[in-house]
Amino acid sequence: MSVLKAESISKEVTSPEGPLTIVREVELDIAAGESVAIVGPSGAGKSTLLALLAGLDVPTSGQVWLAGQNLTALDEDGRARLRAERVGFVFQAFHLVPALTALENVMLPLELAGRRDAQAHATQTLERVGLRARTGHYPRQLSGGEQQRVALARAFVTRPAVLFADEPTGNLDAATGKRVCDLLFDLNRDLQTTVVLVTHDHALAARCGRALHMDGGRLA
Repeated sequence: MSVLKAESISKEVTSPEGPLTIVREVELDIAAGESVAIVGPSGAGKSTLLALLAGLDVPTSGQVWLAGQNLTALDEDGRARLRAERVGFVFQAFHLVPALTALENVMLPLELAGRRDAQAHATQTLERVGLRARTGHYPRQLSGGEQQRVALARAFVTRPAVLFADEPTGNLDAATGKRVCDLLFDLNRDLQTTVVLVTHDHALAARCGRALHMDGGRLA
């Protein structure tokens, strides 16, 4: 069953040299529970494609379907609501809220969704990523690997239909990056969350069910 589908999407922006096409006529169909890597050189359009698939940006042409809804037919509020309900994100830079503890960072998406069990569920998810002893710590008190594990817990705590990850190991050393990847794929398998990730790490890409190569805005 398809959970994410792109139908001939393109993204064009204006540059000093004139119109520039960053993503060109991309077709994509991803099933529920799949893990898919998007690889390719810098400037190939990978992060822009991820933003289009997640509804963080809108294509110049074409359509994106996410969890049965046409993202491109929704307004900004509608896309934000769908992201909150069905999407998780993990970025290279972690994007944790500095003034919140690890537990509060993971509780945040649940509280925004009006969940009354936010604290219990966030605590359980932090335990799952091995951070039971770090729930009261602030991001500045955590290592890079611990911060990324908090980010993973926050991304998975709502049991999203799709998790988007942009260079999730980019700021981590090799050993820490491997531990974070192990955790990512464990959660993907156990919760059947679809994972779509952009990476330069060939070992990470090889662990996905499929790897798609992007160059010049096109998928191969």
